[in-house]
Amino acid sequence: MTIVATPAVVLHAFDYMESSRIVRLFTRDAGVQSALARGARSSRKRFGPGGGGALDLFAEGEAQYHVKPGRELHTLSGFDVTRSRPGLALEIGRFTAASALAELVLRFARDDAQPALYDAFLAALDRLAAAPADRAREGGLAGAWRLVAELGFAPNLDTCSSCHEALPSDRPAAFSHPAGGVLCAPCARLGGATRLLPADARAALSGWTGGEPDSRAEPLSEPAGRAHQRLLREFLREHLTDGRPLRALDMWEGDRWDVPSLPSATLAENQRSPDR
Repeated sequence: MTIVATPAVVLHAFDYMESSRIVRLFTRDAGVQSALARGARSSRKRFGPGGGGALDLFAEGEAQYHVKPGRELHTLSGFDVTRSRPGLALEIGRFTAASALAELVLRFARDDAQPALYDAFLAALDRLAAAPADRAREGGLAGAWRLVAELGFAPNLDTCSSCHEALPSDRPAAFSHPAGGVLCAPCARLGGATRLLPADARAALSGWTGGEPDSRAEPLSEPAGRAHQRLLREFLREHLTDGRPLRALDMWEGDRWDVPSLPSATLAENQRSPDR
């Protein structure tokens, strides 16, 4: 049996039997891992004040778990919380956006070290936790596109995805999900269905995938925000999914708070839209 100690964040948690909890952790040193925390709902010594409360969704800390060869469910022996991010639970838009980000990590991160992806995920949670309510959607979009970039599927926004011709940054461009980004006019005519992406929407996507902070004075308008969410959903389903639904992403996009499908059982105006 091997003992592993690594920084980690809780992506998913649910109660198991009378006193335990099963968690899915995103670890800095070993990627996504599953662990059984025996007695977590009552042990203050191993899991901090409140027992299993230390293992709430999005809690970050130092995890210690025992690994047995051939087993996918490890035994969590301790979790020392360093950050709990209570701001994510204070506003439903922040919470559902963070849940969508957690779902992306659960579905597409590997079970080995991905430190850049780990850091990008924590940075996205921090931005969301501190975001005003009217900026939560943008925080979620920025975090999601940054995760997509770290997973290696960032859309091409500066040159034609087919012929590689440089495209002016101050002009709208056709966006093709199958092609993986923008297309010049001749290639767009040959490339099938496309979506017109305004110049300011391209600039926003470029900043989000590059991890740059949003410098706009005003939040996204409702139509623009919705259009960006649709663009993200369509891109993910073209390039990253295996046909299974992304339920937390759908909930975040649809504002359907009453659907019990979050990845936890605890639980144009300022910018033109990409559709225009």
